[in-house]
Amino acid sequence: MSSFQQGLSGLNASSKNLEVIGNNIANAGTYGAKTSRAEFSHMYTSALGSAVMTQVGAGVSVDTVSQQFTQGNISDTGVPTDLAISGEGFFQVSDGVNPVMYTRNGQFKVNDNGEIVNNDGLNLLGYPANATGQIVPGALQALRLPTAPLAARATTEITLAGNLKSGATAVPAATTFDPTDPSTYTNATSQTIYDAKGEAVSLNYYFRKTPVANEWDVYLTANGQKFDGAAGTGQLGTMTFTADGTAVASTSWPAVTAATPLTIAAVPASGTTPATMQIDLSKFDLSGFRQQSSSFSVNDPVQDGYAPGSLSGVSFQADGTVLAQYTNGKSLAVGQLELAKFRNPQGLQPMSGNLWAAAPAAGDPVRGVPGNGVVGKLRASALEESNVDIANELVNMITAQRAYQANAQTIKTQDQIMQTLVNLR
Repeated sequence: MSSFQQGLSGLNASSKNLEVIGNNIANAGTYGAKTSRAEFSHMYTSALGSAVMTQVGAGVSVDTVSQQFTQGNISDTGVPTDLAISGEGFFQVSDGVNPVMYTRNGQFKVNDNGEIVNNDGLNLLGYPANATGQIVPGALQALRLPTAPLAARATTEITLAGNLKSGATAVPAATTFDPTDPSTYTNATSQTIYDAKGEAVSLNYYFRKTPVANEWDVYLTANGQKFDGAAGTGQLGTMTFTADGTAVASTSWPAVTAATPLTIAAVPASGTTPATMQIDLSKFDLSGFRQQSSSFSVNDPVQDGYAPGSLSGVSFQADGTVLAQYTNGKSLAVGQLELAKFRNPQGLQPMSGNLWAAAPAAGDPVRGVPGNGVVGKLRASALEESNVDIANELVNMITAQRAYQANAQTIKTQDQIMQTLVNLR
């Protein structure tokens, strides 16, 4: 009778193995899916005092179906909200009611509320950012993009660098500066800055070589209007270079002082009402200029203002920082996702929807931002493919089928033997 039990247990084990293999094959195209393996053990029904050396097993049992958390291939998708983890970490997602769940599937989207969610509407969790874009670590929160437009910011800092040709011909001191007459200055360049409403203001710089060695006068116009700080002449002040021209030795801005902001009145391009802008002189930096023999050039123009903008997209940095992108070309950090790693990921409880739930066997999660510690690295615009090896699963299927047939044959043979015994007369 034990042969019937052995064969039946073998049929059950082989059937379970085929189920596992079939599930693996079915999820070969599921992003973030992990292959499983049926693990078996002997069964014995021993009686006290029985001879161990002659004891025959009672068949086989399925001990567990273990998950194999090997790394899947990472494929580029070109979708900014697709995310892949290289390493052992998990994305953390939540519906806001139940405990945090974990996934390797990085197919995320932005819903109509600005929330970053997966296909089942679960929120991706991380740290929020404050109004200035600084990440505020603390309790996990649903990552969300701002739906309101980005307000304009007036320019408060200006930096300009370049080269003024050392052999330039000086402009006579009695010459009146006229921005429409190139003979009244040596070189000119422009830079766009913004007023408090986000109106673009074209700030033009005019450099004029004076008869004094290593000395240059600087003039300004804003949208064609002269800077009026020096009796309406447009002159901001004077720059003096060192003898070798490698540095600005001194600057003299008589129209303003370090404690008095540089005030610019200009008609904005889109209106007729003059816009008054104030720029802190301590943040008005032309010290990057040099006076060398090469031709006039300008580089590194920097200013911190911008026009208002609407949300146009989202991107993820390697450290998990979420950047909101705006139509004015600006980006603002709005949060940072956090990953979780488990000491024994095979102890996680698998769930539908490419999810796992925490379980005591998995241990407590170790959390951290991507690239920091042991949670793994993040790759944006990419997804982790299933780690199922189709060729291997097909071979396993053949083996499991043969085992099923062999166990069925064991039962059939035992039945024939029993029939022979019954037929003895």
